[in-house]
Amino acid sequence: MLNKISEQGSVILRGEEIATRTLDIDVRKLKFYVDNPRIYSFMRADGVQPTQSDILAKLQTLEHVRELVQDIRVNGGLIDPLIVRDGDFVVLEGNSRLAAYHHLFVESPVQWSKVRCTLLPADIDEKSVFALLAQYHVKGKKDWAPYEKAGFIYRRFKNQKVDIPAIANEIGLTKDEAKHLVAVYEFMIEHGDGDRDRWSYYDEFLKSRKIRKVRQEVAGFDDFIVSEIQAGHFGKAMELRDKLPVICTANTKIVRRYMDGTYAFAEAHEAAITAGGENHVLNKLMRFKKWLVEASTEDDILDAPKQIRDRIQYELKEIEKKSRKYKELIEARKNDIDPQ
Repeated sequence: MLNKISEQGSVILRGEEIATRTLDIDVRKLKFYVDNPRIYSFMRADGVQPTQSDILAKLQTLEHVRELVQDIRVNGGLIDPLIVRDGDFVVLEGNSRLAAYHHLFVESPVQWSKVRCTLLPADIDEKSVFALLAQYHVKGKKDWAPYEKAGFIYRRFKNQKVDIPAIANEIGLTKDEAKHLVAVYEFMIEHGDGDRDRWSYYDEFLKSRKIRKVRQEVAGFDDFIVSEIQAGHFGKAMELRDKLPVICTANTKIVRRYMDGTYAFAEAHEAAITAGGENHVLNKLMRFKKWLVEASTEDDILDAPKQIRDRIQYELKEIEKKSRKYKELIEARKNDIDPQ
């Protein structure tokens, strides 16, 4: 039943003022929002529609819900009302708190039978609902996990056809940040991985420019790394972040030996270090040499105007002098042993 006493109010969503009323509602009348990003990431990634009982059972296993039970009990109720859609009484914001209230209701039905709610109009549109959730969880203090945030943005982009710059502006992210979140989430979908706990691995994998180069040049690399992530061969995501780019900047043979199983991840990383895969001085020299020996470089030099060719000749002489000096210094130290 609804409490007869209600408080009138309003909220601003997408630039429009929407009338609300706040009152106490029987906890048993309230429903979980199946498209809530947290619920979606736990329960709907496989496309199956969960029941209300399924959602309640899952939420009550979460540590933060158990903590909410204690907080609500100590405070004697909610500090902030649940945000509820009138008519069907779906809880748009506050699903974890609703799960905590269900736990308390089982303990003491009389004390915890009603929960404070702010009702939004029954006909509120889905875009306004997403704007509301963005206010709370992307711009606000209540944080979703990155996987949940990415899923929220992805569905806004794909299902509601809102372009990335508009979404980014709505939720206070840069266009590139929002684009990256969508790309990682889409990559996980394409590779059949809905495990929210593996988000950070894919995030690091798609973030690195050094890794991106190998992804573009080596066929099957994406699928191979996905299988490594799913098999748990990286340990923590920071291992992928710190070591895979080193492997990717080494000789391509090392990458292929890693992919064909000749090297395990740790062995490939060690081989890449030995080959200079993480030495910035060597990498710079290798890039310069690669440019120098390209067939087009000779044509570019010879086709340049005389004034430019004269300057190129001067620079090459300077490079030659410095190169000779560095070769002599290295030769003098070739028998030195590296300090341990």
